[in-house]
Amino acid sequence: MDSARGGVPFLDVTAPGFGFGTPEVAAAQAENWYADSPVGLLVLRYAEGHALLRDQRLDHNGKRFMEMNGVTGGPIHDWFVPMIMNHDGAHHRRLRGLVGKAFTPKMIAGLRPFIRTRAEKLAAGLAAAGECEFVEDFANPLPLAVMSEMLGVPPEDHDLFHTWTTDIGLVFSLALGGDVVARVETALVGLGEYIDALMARKQAAPAADLISALVAARGEDPLVSPAEVRNLIITTVFAAHDTTRHQLANAMVAFARHPDQWRLLGSRPDLAGQAVDEVMRWLPSSPTIYRFAAEDFEYQGLTIAKDTFLTVCVTAAQRDPRVFAHGGTFDITVPGAAPLLQFGAGPHHCLGIALAKAELVEALPALAARLGPPAVAGEFTWRPPIGIHGPNSLPLRFG
Repeated sequence: MDSARGGVPFLDVTAPGFGFGTPEVAAAQAENWYADSPVGLLVLRYAEGHALLRDQRLDHNGKRFMEMNGVTGGPIHDWFVPMIMNHDGAHHRRLRGLVGKAFTPKMIAGLRPFIRTRAEKLAAGLAAAGECEFVEDFANPLPLAVMSEMLGVPPEDHDLFHTWTTDIGLVFSLALGGDVVARVETALVGLGEYIDALMARKQAAPAADLISALVAARGEDPLVSPAEVRNLIITTVFAAHDTTRHQLANAMVAFARHPDQWRLLGSRPDLAGQAVDEVMRWLPSSPTIYRFAAEDFEYQGLTIAKDTFLTVCVTAAQRDPRVFAHGGTFDITVPGAAPLLQFGAGPHHCLGIALAKAELVEALPALAARLGPPAVAGEFTWRPPIGIHGPNSLPLRFG
């Protein structure tokens, strides 16, 4: 950590191996509520992060985010800019209402038996083997199966969806360069064509799934175009799979580092809900949330100019000792002291939070009941800390 200017720490989030759960970030957080970085202002503390996520003087500005990453047209631009999260006001409420008609508590409750059965089957397979590559053997297939069941995607197409959602999830890491843009573009084109065909089939022969519900809901609102429904479905697909699979893998990393907590969960399945909240607090799969300043304004004595890019550092904020007395400790027995930030706040609070939690609440006890504490059994690499974050692979063996 360096000091960019008086009293303001500097964190190089682009440095190899950088992470938001490190002593370096904790020291910066102790020094100030924000830090400078190569990608702009970083909000490090919980109170300021929570407040700014609700501040109407900030917005997502998808067009500006694309321009900042050198994307001014093409498949990524055409999907990302009109995405639901990049709208505010009446337009956002209309799109959110459309999803809300289909993404109901009743639908989530109806999926719970499917989630439980699939999680138990996958966990039994790991128990028989004794060791695994957790991402491919559990973290990927569980949310993929749930998403496919929810959308009405046949099992033979699961592998296609795996590739597409994995690559689309890199959209928040475009600044890394390399082949990231090409991978995201290819995935969006393939998934978009598939969704168009699936929507046509569901319109002709509706079923009890999310796409059928969205197609039907669109029929009740002539202001919603087929392109908007497709955009909503693509966004749901990548959010429902990529973030959850990384959260499952992050959970196992956390428990591998805290085996006593795993044993406790195995003996106390009633702690599953708290364990999920603690995993999401400690090692969230969405460790950052970005915003742009929609106007010039002052906040906490800091002048923030219009178009300033801000990143709320969720991992750091959710370990902030000013809010979480045990912030630096992973402990599934401690109830959450404040709402999690990785799902956003205010009008843009994530609609998928109930599904994500349902999957982890079913998955973690199913694993802990059948397997001893996980231990990392080999080297693995991480996705970038900016964007959707988790292990690319995770070799584990169980005690």
